[in-house]
Amino acid sequence: MSWRYRANATLEGLTGYTLTRRLRQEPSKPPPQPLTLQRLPGDQVRPPADPEHDRLLREPVFLLSSVRSGSTLLRVMLDSHSQVHSPIETHFRRVTVGLGTDPVRQAMEALGHTHSDIEHIVWDRLLHRELARSGKPVLAEKTPSNVFAWRRIATCWPDARFVFLLRHPLSIAQSWHEADPDRRPMEQAVPRTLTYMTHLQEARTHLDGLTLRYEDLVADPERELRRLCLFLGLEFEPAMLSYGEKDHGAFVKGIGDWRDKIRAGTVVAARPLPSPDQVPAELREICHLWDY
Repeated sequence: MSWRYRANATLEGLTGYTLTRRLRQEPSKPPPQPLTLQRLPGDQVRPPADPEHDRLLREPVFLLSSVRSGSTLLRVMLDSHSQVHSPIETHFRRVTVGLGTDPVRQAMEALGHTHSDIEHIVWDRLLHRELARSGKPVLAEKTPSNVFAWRRIATCWPDARFVFLLRHPLSIAQSWHEADPDRRPMEQAVPRTLTYMTHLQEARTHLDGLTLRYEDLVADPERELRRLCLFLGLEFEPAMLSYGEKDHGAFVKGIGDWRDKIRAGTVVAARPLPSPDQVPAELREICHLWDY
């Protein structure tokens, strides 16, 4: 006699109701609803109460740039350094915390945590784990949408270091369009990419950091990488110029550049800079601010 038959026989002897009959006759319960992402009232974005102990990640580096600015190239060059781990775009700032019940919200408030405090702990742990897995001491993260959260990133990690990567604004818009012409018409390219550029300029205005230009990086990569290493307190390593000889993870759309140029494994020259009369009116101010 199988265990299922014995169990059913015992149950039927006690209740007159077999498990098989129950499963056949009773409707299944609806699946549980997902936790709501209700935020704690009075949320505040604030620095760690105790930076010495509240953060595992020390002096992280954030490469701030617009989309289509060569940040993936800079990432893999940095990742080729023996002391730097620069992963794929992690989009860590999109990781949030769901506090789905009144008791857990009550507990977090009683412990003195804001919702953002809890998210910062998760972000820090996530990036620290990524760094620890690499075996290197320095993390450099480069998700372009970080420009929209530069204030919060600087608040979360008060010891963070920032590198600003510029490119000619019209070249950015053209590259954004060319990456997917059918879905990204040129008439949308300027306003869409200008939002990134505007927030990047705000970050440059308020944060200390090093500014690099994509055009300079591809024209003389050794010179620019030496400047970057000096800023980060590292020795320049020639291996940074041969990024194609190392594995930097997949080049996949959504988590970095995916086009043939980056897959070539060598630095490719930048497109010629547009003439001033080619620049749309909407981009002239940012061109002036960036000295293009």
